Amino acid sequence: MNNAEIQIQFPNPDDWQKFTLTAIYWDEAGYTRTDRYTQDDIPADQAPAMSAVVAALVGLAEPWQASQVWARLGDDSIINNPAAAGGEIEINEAILLTVEAVNPSGGRRIFTPSEYMQFVLTDPAAMAFFKHFTAA
Repeated sequence: MNNAEIQIQFPNPDDWQKFTLTAIYWDEAGYTRTDRYTQDDIPADQAPAMSAVVAALVGLAEPWQASQVWARLGDDSIINNPAAAGGEIEINEAILLTVEAVNPSGGRRIFTPSEYMQFVLTDPAAMAFFKHFTAA
């Protein structure tokens, strides 16, 4: 069971350059750790994966802009269609994004990976990014 999560807050929706990333995970002793980072703390080798997260967020329907994101480890079965495949189901590890977005009128809405396939990240860089911040 994976009890790790990354939360990303954008203080100014639509300004993807400023954010706070909070990693929540269990350490080796079983205690919950919470580590916070700003955009300036992200290692250069992890920047492309953060860009992939931002690219997924840009795809939100207008006028919605992401204000907060939760990233959890899961699998891509949410987008697999076993009936269409006609065979064995292949399930791969994935990062699942849940996004809270706001609109100019002050409305809030939650976007989930089951509704938006772009919130299921399966590339190895996204996985490495998640594990970089949540490994004890």
